[in-house]
Amino acid sequence: MNRTVLHRTLALLAGLFMLTGALAAEPAEEGTDYKRLAKPVPVETGKQIEVAEFFWYRCPHCNQLEPGLSAWAKKLPPDVKLRPVPTVLNQNWLPAAKLYYALADLGALNRLHGKVFEAYHNEGLDLDDEDQLMAWVKKQGLDEARFKAAYRSFSTRTRVMKGDRTARAAGITGVPALVVDGKYLTSISMTYTEERLFEVLDQLIQRARKERGGKTAK
Repeated sequence: MNRTVLHRTLALLAGLFMLTGALAAEPAEEGTDYKRLAKPVPVETGKQIEVAEFFWYRCPHCNQLEPGLSAWAKKLPPDVKLRPVPTVLNQNWLPAAKLYYALADLGALNRLHGKVFEAYHNEGLDLDDEDQLMAWVKKQGLDEARFKAAYRSFSTRTRVMKGDRTARAAGITGVPALVVDGKYLTSISMTYTEERLFEVLDQLIQRARKERGGKTAK
């Protein structure tokens, strides 16, 4: 091999090494990228690894994260499930949490979850106001009476309170925050970037899978 070919080969190998290093995610660091909960909180996904997303529809950071989080969730393996948990750290957050569960009861959550964010943040609507909310509900093709019954139901309030208890047990003080399998808490305020957040989540999911015995749900 002549010197020119040798230099080109070495340069190519160096480039490949740098690319591989750039693609490999740094190991998630406890205390920096995430923290282990002192006491695990209950999960609701059974055999699936739960990624609980504590959020508030009116939170601008939750709105900013929503597109990336939704895209990431669509690529999750079958043994992992993202579970949004509307959080009520302040009584002003209650209407948006009730809205989430009312849409779930009507089977409209998958279709309208993103549109709720759009209504609050892009369309200037105040869906905490029942008049504006009911007008929006009708515009989405939902039955107003059925929605109103679900929105005001004891079941909805009970689920809101349950989610709030879980958030407080996990030490959630701000949103968005994510808890993997009831044990590991991370957030973009810890990772600083969305890219790093998803890297950390992927690593915490792998850890949770090993702790569950390494079996993937089918």
